[in-house]
Amino acid sequence: MLEAIVLLCVGLALLVWSADRLVYGAAALAKNFGVAPLIIGMTILAMGSSAPEMMVSATAALADKTDTAVGNVLGSNIANIALILGITAIIKPLSISSTIIRRELPIMLGVTVIAGAILWDNYLSRNEGIILAVLFGIFLIVMMKISRDSKSDPLLEEQQADIPTGVSNTKAIIWVLIGLGVLLYSSDMVVGSAVIIAKYFGMSDLVIGLTIIAVGTSLPELAASVASVFKGEDDMAVGNIIGSNIFNILAVMGIPGLLNPSALSPLAMDRDFYVMLAISILLLVMALGKRRQINRVEGGILVICFIAYQAFLFLNVAA
Repeated sequence: MLEAIVLLCVGLALLVWSADRLVYGAAALAKNFGVAPLIIGMTILAMGSSAPEMMVSATAALADKTDTAVGNVLGSNIANIALILGITAIIKPLSISSTIIRRELPIMLGVTVIAGAILWDNYLSRNEGIILAVLFGIFLIVMMKISRDSKSDPLLEEQQADIPTGVSNTKAIIWVLIGLGVLLYSSDMVVGSAVIIAKYFGMSDLVIGLTIIAVGTSLPELAASVASVFKGEDDMAVGNIIGSNIFNILAVMGIPGLLNPSALSPLAMDRDFYVMLAISILLLVMALGKRRQINRVEGGILVICFIAYQAFLFLNVAA
């Protein structure tokens, strides 16, 4: 059991590190090949924090643990808003000036509702996986169009400032290969050790995805948001979370549908979806209010919601 816990911790650390290296190399390579900074910012950088969820979702689906994959999506989205944005807002109130974020927030809520429609029958089919993949492609196109119409937006400026410069193609390719290889290895390590821990404590596949794996795969978002707020990039801190939540539903949830269509635990819809929906609505109300700011009190409320939800799950570990 101790070995499984150690492997899980090491796997999560490698997962976070390898995702960062993969994004670093891919962004540098794209820049060297003349890809517009706008496209790099709205695709590679924006999707980078969801790379751990993508790999864990694929690994779990192939291991016939689709509940874990879906739980990872729902749990990560809840953790992104309630835990990560909550902690970040406690550190420093988040002012939202980006028009892109104000447009993305309703999209995030709409995508969350789509997740409910997918989960409604407690089955994730291949057709639903295809639908999510198509919607993901449409979302990227829409966001790039919105970004082109908002050339002076603070979010775009902050994203483009994070694109690595002066990196040779050779070095970039090496980091892409290392990042991808370690990402594949560490995702398998995380899922394998999480299954052992879940069995030991009597946790269901869904709960292990909602708790330990979800929080672990959300660590890149936490690191990115805290780093952004210390640099005064409030829009980046919020934009990372909103983008990650949209990517998680459209891209990450679609992966197990494509790889391993399966029946799902009814609790994913009856309990956890509604928590994700409620937290998403709460963020929308906070962010689009008159002040356009998430203050420390609101950040504290979000963290309390997260702690209460996790406590409920651990008190009902077999569910």
